[in-house]
Amino acid sequence: MAAVAAVLMLAAALGSDPILQVVTGLDIAVLRALSRLRTGPGIDLAEGVAALGSDVVVRTVAWVTLAVLVVTRRWRHLVGYVVITLTTTLVVTELALALGRPRPTDVLVLGSWDGYSFPSRPVAATALVLVAALLTVVPAGSRRVWGAMGVTGLVAAVAVARLYLAVDHPSDVVAGAVLGALLPLAAFRLFTPDDVFPVTYRRPTGAHLELSHPRHQAIVRALDQQLGLAVESVELFGLAGSAGSTPLRLGVRAADGTRGDLFGKLYAVNHLRSDRWYKLGRTVLYGRLEDEKPFSTVRRLVEYEDHLLRLLRDAGLPTPAPHGFVEITPEREYLVVMEFFDGARELGGEPVGVSEIDSGLRVVRQLWEAGVAHRDIKPSNLLVRDGQVLLIDVAFATVRPTPWRQAVDLANMMLVLALGSSAEAVYRRALRQFAADDIAEAFAASRSVTVPSQLRNRLRAEAPDLIAELRALAPQREPVTIQLWSVRRVVVTGGLVVALLLAAGLMAAYARLAGLA
Repeated sequence: MAAVAAVLMLAAALGSDPILQVVTGLDIAVLRALSRLRTGPGIDLAEGVAALGSDVVVRTVAWVTLAVLVVTRRWRHLVGYVVITLTTTLVVTELALALGRPRPTDVLVLGSWDGYSFPSRPVAATALVLVAALLTVVPAGSRRVWGAMGVTGLVAAVAVARLYLAVDHPSDVVAGAVLGALLPLAAFRLFTPDDVFPVTYRRPTGAHLELSHPRHQAIVRALDQQLGLAVESVELFGLAGSAGSTPLRLGVRAADGTRGDLFGKLYAVNHLRSDRWYKLGRTVLYGRLEDEKPFSTVRRLVEYEDHLLRLLRDAGLPTPAPHGFVEITPEREYLVVMEFFDGARELGGEPVGVSEIDSGLRVVRQLWEAGVAHRDIKPSNLLVRDGQVLLIDVAFATVRPTPWRQAVDLANMMLVLALGSSAEAVYRRALRQFAADDIAEAFAASRSVTVPSQLRNRLRAEAPDLIAELRALAPQREPVTIQLWSVRRVVVTGGLVVALLLAAGLMAAYARLAGLA
């Protein structure tokens, strides 16, 4: 940013006639020296290279970059690209208008030009779209290093060509290159840091973080220093069933030399943002039936899950024993640690017997008695070991839920159990622990949107009529209305519609202001 500050200071200084005369004198001396080197083939080559900074080329690169970001669904990079390129374009344009520096004099100018000279708009635009494309399209690493070298070469070539044609002063192209390259570089590093929002073309599951060597070392160090755990291995585990965190299997060594495993869930800023968007969507879908206030920080998110683990353990539920949480990076990354259910398998992977059915239904009964709703009952969150159902992933659980929310937990549990047995068998066993009216209410409140996506996909593929079968076995009950409105839901939904309309208008304005339309 020192270079950007130097350019802005130079722009301010050029408002003084003595300084302007000195800088212009130096610029003209350089241009005269270059003009003596002109030849017919050299001029043709310079005109061709300078065309790389034309509006047509800049627009093409910008729209291709936007298309790639849309196709790959990197929305954070897309928003950053629009805002940062528009802001940089406006800075360059307003600076040129404020200074009003004319084109070079006392030397023959070859080629066409438009607007004021300082800073060079074509050079700034070329640097801007190439650097922005590099930071949003090219993955970090050796490819981005080679890409940076290529971008530097192209911008330098356009700048030298324009100087050879005397279209710009040397100070113009330097200012344009600095503003066009360094402003987006600094902004993207702040808005989309690579460690949180990496550029990748591999389809991750949910919002999983890469287990890089530095992150691996940081996890081992934090567990040792904060929880006194001697960790020998850290590996990704169970990615398919997790979308809101990065699940890890931790190999640890006890003080007596025995070895075992613990389970960890790594949370970062991107998980916090995902949670906010998830809860915004559920507020629009459900309104006041759900408590969907987002967490303010990653630390609060981790503290909440650790608290729920302890609450459910104290209530006697078969959930993993908590081992606390550690801070990896303050306010950015945290890891919550719990018991690893060794030897357990996912419920529904094999036929379900009476013991598993009774155990799964007993889990729901215990949740009701503890005044807690799990809110994410699905096969990947239900494990079986020695005929007993174990409940994991309590991050979405809520204390003192609405009766509707508790009823949905019962319906989803019965659906999971029926996938491995039958509707009749699950219904008969459920009558041993729940009243018929409880079951009727559960399926009266059940809708497609109340069923977790993994369970919904299993039902669609294996038993599309299962909900109707269970509903038919229970007493007849009018459907429970879940589309209830409140002032908060109206405000949130209206605000979302307005935001979408504003986004569309801003995109159109961006295309005009950035010269892309």
